[in-house]
Amino acid sequence: MQSSSVQYLQKVSEEHRKTHAQFFTHPLAAKFMVNWVLQSKQKSLYDPAFGLGAFLESVPEDFCIRFTGSEMDPEILAFWTGVTDGERAKVVSEDYLLSWGKSHPNIVCNPPYMRFQKFTNRDEVFKAFAQNLNLKLSGYTNTASAFLLKSLSELSNPGRLAYIMPLEFLNTGYGSVVKSRLIENKHLVSIISLDCERDIFPDATTSVGIILYDAACSYSYVDFHSISSVHSLDTALNREPINRIAVSHLDPNKKWLPYFQAKTFSVDSHLTVSLSHYGNFSRGIATGANKFFVMKPSQAKELGISLPELLPCITRSSQIQKLVFNREDYRDLVKTDASILLFNASEDHSKRAEVYIKKGEQQGYNTRFLTRNRRPWYKVEHRSPAPLLLSVFSRGGYKVIRNVSNALNLTCFHGFQPNMFGEKYVDRLFLYLMSAPGRDIISLSGRRYGDALDKFEPNDLNSALVPHPRVFDELSERDVAKVVSETERRNQVPSRVSTFFERLKIS
Repeated sequence: MQSSSVQYLQKVSEEHRKTHAQFFTHPLAAKFMVNWVLQSKQKSLYDPAFGLGAFLESVPEDFCIRFTGSEMDPEILAFWTGVTDGERAKVVSEDYLLSWGKSHPNIVCNPPYMRFQKFTNRDEVFKAFAQNLNLKLSGYTNTASAFLLKSLSELSNPGRLAYIMPLEFLNTGYGSVVKSRLIENKHLVSIISLDCERDIFPDATTSVGIILYDAACSYSYVDFHSISSVHSLDTALNREPINRIAVSHLDPNKKWLPYFQAKTFSVDSHLTVSLSHYGNFSRGIATGANKFFVMKPSQAKELGISLPELLPCITRSSQIQKLVFNREDYRDLVKTDASILLFNASEDHSKRAEVYIKKGEQQGYNTRFLTRNRRPWYKVEHRSPAPLLLSVFSRGGYKVIRNVSNALNLTCFHGFQPNMFGEKYVDRLFLYLMSAPGRDIISLSGRRYGDALDKFEPNDLNSALVPHPRVFDELSERDVAKVVSETERRNQVPSRVSTFFERLKIS
């Protein structure tokens, strides 16, 4: 990290940096991006999120160019001005997403990254996108994706663009419009996944990559690279890509993150269907204030609150250590006084519940983001116990549970509810999800975040491929019951299950 970055980090608070979504560019990444962009031979370089000038510092001293930038945080801009002579670049204090009507020969950027929940002026920004680009952005769009879309519209021919940013948009619904713009004129050269994201952004909690875009040329293929060390970034483009995909085969509505994996198998489409054929996963219950809604049995006893104003509920993934979770397992959690009760008062609630609700209001739980939009605020979402639970986040493989208890689940798990057709296939789906082939196939639909953290959204799972009913029907009810019973007893799925599903993968 450059010395000016260290000084700035010591000067400003962490809260300030989070407010402005400031993640500083690694010098080696900045050097690689600048060198690639300047191969366009254009004598100008623009940075929409200037920060402390990492890209300016990476311009070779003997390279005479006009460097311009935009920066919306006056504090960081004042700091940069104070530690430099300010003559090498012209930086304007402005909100890039609200400044329109310009074009740039070359663009290089590390955009601020804020998820849609903290994208505070997104309504104003989205209105500007609709007016200037005729684009209607999804409400889930983050700041980095908005920056990229705007820069793509402002890059002039024959210029180049290099962006270092989170790659989650490659696997999301809101990212479809971004991917579409990237490939519509065949200017996308390569996307480089930085598996060393912790070296580049130590505080990163999402996948990171570099997007290379060349307005001067048309490319029939897009190269997908992956590097494990920032020190090998300068030679990344000299090596064979993990995948080279024809632009005509790149579907903006499909997930692109699997292109960073060496393709060792494909899935037999004749033997599979989408999981939604059998039912749907949905997120767990979001209370908006777990400290209020979640109780231990001892706390409930002290408050004098009992059934039906309390519901059995799994509130943490770590509370389940068995592949098959039954009522006896839940009773064991009760004995250890775990936090496994969900406050569920109706409008016609008891006097004890009324006392607790009033106490919650005094503590401000009724004004939280979720609770203030509920009527009444203390009413939790209605759900039925899900027979299958799958962990939202995981490292080294997702966690799937066959739930035969009457416990609900909070957002630590997604819960599967079968449709009428899928009810008879729940145990078969459980075995498939636990099998090695099933894990390989389902993982194609997940999202990779920083530090090897995988995440599934419900729609990711619902569109994932699972066996066709005729494949499942080859397993008799008796055999399935026997295998599930063996799994429950040994807390391990027999290896023969994986052997059965292996034929879904085509090498």
